[in-house]
Amino acid sequence: MTRGREPRSAGSVGLLSGVGAYGLWGLFPAFFGLLTFAGPVEILAHRIVWTLVLMLLVSAVTGRLGTLRGLGGRTWGLVALASAFISVNWGVYIYAVLSGHVVEAALGYFINPLVSVLLGVVFFRERLSRLQVAAVVLAAIAVVVLTVDYGRPPLISLTLAFSFALYGVMKKIVPLDPRTSLTAEGIVGAPVAVVFLIVLGLTGGATALSAGVPHALLLALAGPITAVPLLLFGVAAQRVPLVTMGLLQYLTPGLQLLWGVFVLHEDMPASRWIGFALIWCALVVFTVDAVGRIRRTRHEQQATSVTPVTT
Repeated sequence: MTRGREPRSAGSVGLLSGVGAYGLWGLFPAFFGLLTFAGPVEILAHRIVWTLVLMLLVSAVTGRLGTLRGLGGRTWGLVALASAFISVNWGVYIYAVLSGHVVEAALGYFINPLVSVLLGVVFFRERLSRLQVAAVVLAAIAVVVLTVDYGRPPLISLTLAFSFALYGVMKKIVPLDPRTSLTAEGIVGAPVAVVFLIVLGLTGGATALSAGVPHALLLALAGPITAVPLLLFGVAAQRVPLVTMGLLQYLTPGLQLLWGVFVLHEDMPASRWIGFALIWCALVVFTVDAVGRIRRTRHEQQATSVTPVTT
């Protein structure tokens, strides 16, 4: 009886962790909206530094610091690229929230899975199925519609989608666990962030020093706010089926869209809704294809795992 409960317990923990991770990411506009007293680059620098501080503590407690010493030069180079891509992603997202473009940022994370598929073709020579091609075409049409609506290309959306997809490519090439990866990326990015904060402090532009203790604590809180959902995601990824994780990922941009429309009251004319509707149609097609692929793979694995009985 006890053994029968363990898988369900692990599955429940994984599902709750996944919901927690994507839910927290979806509420990022609420947190970063509190930091309007500081500039986007200063917030980004604090986010990098305090995330590293927390991850170093986590790595020390879990005995993962030794893993960092075993990384080779090529690995550190790829980690540096990953750090650059995620820094761009974080910085653009912070700018989007502070400048009132939360809906456009949400669009970027809706587009992201489709961009990842395209990069899979470019970097790993993966072949697109007919449904994937249809999804990408629908997404391209949506971008055109939104370009006409905005009067410009949705640059924030595209930058967020491509930077995070490229970050994913780096993670695929160097498959470090989330804790080690985030710690290593922080080690690469933190020196630049620290130098920037020192210069900002010497020139009198550091709000962490001039805006008071509550503001300084909010900036420091950017570290845990960043690290906690990533750690929850790591737990979920080990316990939750890929299909479930694929569906859960839409919780993040969905919550961000709701926040932008109903809390921040950002403009959403009919033409913009049409663009989003096209993206959602593309994601439905993409998800149906992904579910079908996973089911076919499972059937093939089950068929090949059946061994003949010998006498």
